[in-house]
Amino acid sequence: MTSVNDPGAALVVGVDSGGSGLRIALAEAASGAVLDTRSSHEPVRTGPGGISARHFLDQVLPAVRALTEPHGARPVVAVAVGAAGMATLGDELRAELPGAFADAWGVRRLALAADAVTAYAGALGQRPGAVVAGGTGMIALGTDLTSWRRADGWGHLLGDCGSGAWIGRAGLEAAMRAYDGRSGGSTALLARAEKLFGPAAGLPGALYPRTDRPAVLASFAPEVGRCAAEDPVAADILTRAARHIAEAAEAACPAGPGALVALTGGLFKMGDPLLVPLRAELEERLPQALTVAPAGDPLAGAVALAAALATGTLRLPEDPALLRLSGEGAAER
Repeated sequence: MTSVNDPGAALVVGVDSGGSGLRIALAEAASGAVLDTRSSHEPVRTGPGGISARHFLDQVLPAVRALTEPHGARPVVAVAVGAAGMATLGDELRAELPGAFADAWGVRRLALAADAVTAYAGALGQRPGAVVAGGTGMIALGTDLTSWRRADGWGHLLGDCGSGAWIGRAGLEAAMRAYDGRSGGSTALLARAEKLFGPAAGLPGALYPRTDRPAVLASFAPEVGRCAAEDPVAADILTRAARHIAEAAEAACPAGPGALVALTGGLFKMGDPLLVPLRAELEERLPQALTVAPAGDPLAGAVALAAALATGTLRLPEDPALLRLSGEGAAER
């Protein structure tokens, strides 16, 4: 019979919270091997205090209870939560989760991380380098294992250059230029825009009132990719996007040889129309870095953080906004 005092019996929980909902994994503390997962398609609400701790806990606590029930008395010894908006909207989570998890499971080791950190841990583990997370938005995060370096991730109005929203907006601008007869327009992109959104003259009225404008803009990015092989305007948009992404990777990546660079997120599923110019830009700007495929996703990163915290092997640096530790794990470092 397994004893709760046996280190091999310990469990950890990893949580990935984002715009599409929650994913929760239960794993072995010693190995990080995932035993089971649960998911919810309901994103955690944001209120006056930022990300709602109560709504988060209402989803996570029952899910973890269901995950752990088949494993009897095996203790949960560490939890890692990666959440979109943690850096700027995570005060309520940071205030309430340590006590809530301690009350629920007796957990004394907790890592609260920005989703870019769990993306990093999932992609590169605990090695120095930089990860570019690209989707509707875009952020690059790097570390030399002493401190973090962030580039972009400032939203579609102030940055996210090269992101899905950026590419989609540039493509729609080219469509409107063609509609007006201005230089720099693309009749191919105009045709795709009208097929997707209706008559071009009605596009501002259809787009501007939307509260999900970044996602709507990003929905047009694949159309830019589909046009790039035959349309020089679309190809130029992706070349400029690649330059922006590589600039962010260069800004975040630690200097010197041995650093790794990984690309993660749905943006890079666009394939060669974006990846070919991006690889060329990365080779030019980061000749000493090695570009590698990401080992795992942000949920895998949350599990890796929790397992490292449980075993005292966490090497990724703490940061007030990006990665905050509480309980025994914080005291031991």
